[in-house]
Amino acid sequence: MPRPQKRLAGAAGPDKKGLSVKRTKTKNSDETSGHKENSSPQVTPDLKNCGQNLKNYWLMKSEPESRLEKGVDVKFSIEDLKAQPEQIACWDGVRNYQARNFLKAMKLDDEAFFYHSNCKEPGIAGLTKIVKEAYPDHTQFQKNNPYYDPSSKEDSPKWFMVDVQFVRIMKRFISLAELKTYHQAHKASGGPLKNMALFTRQRLSVQSLTQEEFDFILSLEDKEPS
Repeated sequence: MPRPQKRLAGAAGPDKKGLSVKRTKTKNSDETSGHKENSSPQVTPDLKNCGQNLKNYWLMKSEPESRLEKGVDVKFSIEDLKAQPEQIACWDGVRNYQARNFLKAMKLDDEAFFYHSNCKEPGIAGLTKIVKEAYPDHTQFQKNNPYYDPSSKEDSPKWFMVDVQFVRIMKRFISLAELKTYHQAHKASGGPLKNMALFTRQRLSVQSLTQEEFDFILSLEDKEPS
């Protein structure tokens, strides 16, 4: 895959000169996140699991296919992340309060699934880790950026981002359809994916996972697709 184009000159976040930026908002699709995410401020019960000294697990959605948002291509795949210098990119463009709160709860070395959304075959494509905790998202202040927010001020920013680093491609792609099959079965049996946010809070571009959910999904790599 080609490297993603830099969205704006000088768009790097603090301490990451030239760091590629990452778009996370997605248009409505049949599987995941809505283009207009709910913007009501809230702190959800999921955050109670994000202890200061405990490792947390996440699912982060990105679009692997080209799509223009106000003239800017928001495409960014796991292969694009792998191609970055040091295989690191900032995860910008989140404009949903619940997803933002999850970003602010992330800790160094937390693990996250890189989820391909709004595409022909959505699903989990790879693994990443958090290498820089939440700091202000520069795109909220840039008037020619698709995610500019005139209500946000530099001395009191509303939106934050983290830096993620490529870990590896999944041994096999774990599709949304496969995950949905397990979710439906686990709702009846009480299995690990019974309450997975991918199905209960579909529009969120950043979602928390329990360790049980994370471990179960990892175990699917070594199984034939259901």
